[in-house]
Amino acid sequence: MRKPPGFELPLLLFAGFRSIIDRLHEELAAQGHPDVRPAHGFAMQAIGTGGATASELGRRLNVSKQAAGKTVDRLVALGYAERADDSADGRRKLVRLTPRGVDALATSAAIFDELRARWAESLGAQRLDELESALRAMAPAEGYRLDAASWFGS
Repeated sequence: MRKPPGFELPLLLFAGFRSIIDRLHEELAAQGHPDVRPAHGFAMQAIGTGGATASELGRRLNVSKQAAGKTVDRLVALGYAERADDSADGRRKLVRLTPRGVDALATSAAIFDELRARWAESLGAQRLDELESALRAMAPAEGYRLDAASWFGS
Protein backbone atom coordinates (compact mmCIF):
# COMPACT_ATOMS: atom_id res chain seq x y z
CA MET A 1 0.00 0.00 0.00
CA ARG A 2 1.41 3.38 -0.98
CA LYS A 3 2.06 5.96 1.67
CA PRO A 4 -0.13 9.01 0.99
CA PRO A 5 1.70 12.30 0.47
CA GLY A 6 1.86 14.58 3.52
CA PHE A 7 -0.21 17.33 1.91
CA GLU A 8 -3.20 15.00 1.63
CA LEU A 9 -3.92 14.96 5.38
CA PRO A 10 -4.76 18.68 5.75
CA LEU A 11 -6.78 18.54 2.53
CA LEU A 12 -8.81 15.59 3.83
CA LEU A 13 -9.35 17.32 7.18
CA PHE A 14 -10.42 20.49 5.39
CA ALA A 15 -12.73 18.55 3.07
CA GLY A 16 -14.42 16.94 6.08
CA PHE A 17 -14.73 20.31 7.81
CA ARG A 18 -16.07 21.93 4.67
CA SER A 19 -18.66 19.21 4.08
CA ILE A 20 -19.97 19.61 7.64
CA ILE A 21 -20.06 23.41 7.45
CA ASP A 22 -21.72 23.43 4.02
CA ARG A 23 -24.40 21.00 5.21
CA LEU A 24 -24.87 23.04 8.40
CA HIS A 25 -25.57 26.18 6.38
CA GLU A 26 -27.99 24.38 4.07
CA GLU A 27 -29.93 23.24 7.14
CA LEU A 28 -29.71 26.66 8.82
CA ALA A 29 -31.17 28.26 5.70
CA ALA A 30 -34.01 25.72 5.66
CA GLN A 31 -34.70 26.41 9.35
CA GLY A 32 -35.04 30.18 9.06
CA HIS A 33 -31.46 31.47 9.02
CA PRO A 34 -30.62 31.87 5.32
CA ASP A 35 -28.23 34.81 5.78
CA VAL A 36 -25.85 33.24 8.32
CA ARG A 37 -22.38 32.66 6.90
CA PRO A 38 -19.50 30.71 8.49
CA ALA A 39 -17.79 33.93 9.59
CA HIS A 40 -21.01 34.98 11.34
CA GLY A 41 -21.05 31.74 13.29
CA PHE A 42 -17.49 32.26 14.52
CA ALA A 43 -18.36 35.85 15.48
CA MET A 44 -21.53 34.84 17.34
CA GLN A 45 -19.55 32.19 19.25
CA ALA A 46 -16.94 34.85 20.10
CA ILE A 47 -19.65 37.27 21.30
CA GLY A 48 -20.99 34.51 23.53
CA THR A 49 -23.67 34.76 26.16
CA GLY A 50 -21.99 37.60 28.04
CA GLY A 51 -21.44 39.88 25.08
CA ALA A 52 -18.22 41.57 24.01
CA THR A 53 -16.90 44.93 22.95
CA ALA A 54 -15.72 45.35 19.35
CA SER A 55 -12.12 45.32 20.63
CA GLU A 56 -12.68 42.09 22.56
CA LEU A 57 -14.37 40.55 19.54
CA GLY A 58 -11.45 41.58 17.34
CA ARG A 59 -8.99 39.90 19.74
CA ARG A 60 -11.08 36.73 19.97
CA LEU A 61 -11.33 36.51 16.16
CA ASN A 62 -7.78 37.77 15.54
CA VAL A 63 -9.00 40.63 13.36
CA SER A 64 -8.75 44.40 13.66
CA LYS A 65 -11.29 46.36 15.67
CA GLN A 66 -12.50 47.82 12.36
CA ALA A 67 -13.01 44.35 10.81
CA ALA A 68 -14.82 43.23 13.95
CA GLY A 69 -16.97 46.37 13.73
CA LYS A 70 -17.94 45.53 10.14
CA THR A 71 -18.92 42.01 11.19
CA VAL A 72 -20.97 43.44 14.04
CA ASP A 73 -22.64 45.89 11.64
CA ARG A 74 -23.67 42.95 9.45
CA LEU A 75 -24.92 40.88 12.40
CA VAL A 76 -26.92 43.87 13.66
CA ALA A 77 -28.40 44.47 10.19
CA LEU A 78 -29.43 40.79 10.00
CA GLY A 79 -30.98 40.92 13.49
CA TYR A 80 -28.51 38.52 15.15
CA ALA A 81 -26.78 41.03 17.42
CA GLU A 82 -27.36 44.41 19.01
CA ARG A 83 -25.21 47.13 20.50
CA ALA A 84 -25.96 48.14 24.07
CA ASP A 85 -24.46 50.30 26.80
CA ASP A 86 -22.25 48.41 29.23
CA SER A 87 -23.87 48.70 32.65
CA ALA A 88 -20.44 48.41 34.31
CA ASP A 89 -18.84 51.16 32.18
CA GLY A 90 -21.00 53.74 30.39
CA ARG A 91 -18.19 54.57 27.96
CA ARG A 92 -18.19 51.07 26.51
CA LYS A 93 -20.60 49.58 24.01
CA LEU A 94 -21.29 45.88 24.27
CA VAL A 95 -22.32 43.67 21.40
CA ARG A 96 -24.89 41.14 22.52
CA LEU A 97 -26.72 38.40 20.72
CA THR A 98 -30.40 38.99 20.14
CA PRO A 99 -32.94 36.19 20.62
CA ARG A 100 -32.51 35.54 16.87
CA GLY A 101 -28.73 35.18 17.37
CA VAL A 102 -29.21 32.83 20.31
CA ASP A 103 -31.66 30.81 18.21
CA ALA A 104 -29.16 30.58 15.35
CA LEU A 105 -26.52 29.19 17.71
CA ALA A 106 -28.96 26.75 19.33
CA THR A 107 -30.19 25.62 15.91
CA SER A 108 -26.57 25.20 14.79
CA ALA A 109 -25.81 23.04 17.84
CA ALA A 110 -28.77 20.77 17.09
CA ILE A 111 -27.76 20.49 13.43
CA PHE A 112 -24.17 19.67 14.40
CA ASP A 113 -25.53 16.85 16.60
CA GLU A 114 -27.53 15.53 13.63
CA LEU A 115 -24.51 15.75 11.33
CA ARG A 116 -22.33 13.93 13.84
CA ALA A 117 -24.98 11.19 14.06
CA ARG A 118 -24.86 10.84 10.26
CA TRP A 119 -21.08 10.47 10.39
CA ALA A 120 -21.46 7.85 13.13
CA GLU A 121 -23.97 6.00 10.97
CA SER A 122 -21.61 6.12 7.98
CA LEU A 123 -18.32 5.38 9.71
CA GLY A 124 -19.58 3.46 12.73
CA ALA A 125 -19.85 4.98 16.19
CA GLN A 126 -16.61 3.43 17.48
CA ARG A 127 -14.62 4.55 14.47
CA LEU A 128 -15.94 8.11 14.81
CA ASP A 129 -15.15 8.12 18.55
CA GLU A 130 -11.60 6.99 17.71
CA LEU A 131 -11.26 9.69 15.05
CA GLU A 132 -12.42 12.39 17.47
CA SER A 133 -10.10 11.09 20.17
CA ALA A 134 -7.14 11.12 17.76
CA LEU A 135 -7.94 14.67 16.64
CA ARG A 136 -8.23 15.82 20.27
CA ALA A 137 -4.79 14.31 20.96
CA MET A 138 -3.31 16.32 18.07
CA ALA A 139 -5.17 19.56 18.80
CA PRO A 140 -3.42 22.31 20.77
CA ALA A 141 -3.73 21.97 24.54
CA GLU A 142 -5.20 25.49 24.85
CA GLY A 143 -8.31 24.33 22.99
CA TYR A 144 -10.36 25.65 20.12
CA ARG A 145 -9.71 28.97 18.47
CA LEU A 146 -12.44 31.05 16.88
CA ASP A 147 -10.21 32.93 14.45
CA ALA A 148 -10.47 30.43 11.59
CA ALA A 149 -12.25 32.85 9.28
CA SER A 150 -9.48 35.45 9.61
CA TRP A 151 -6.77 32.80 9.47
CA PHE A 152 -7.98 31.56 6.09
CA GLY A 153 -7.99 35.14 4.82
CA SER A 154 -4.39 35.79 5.92
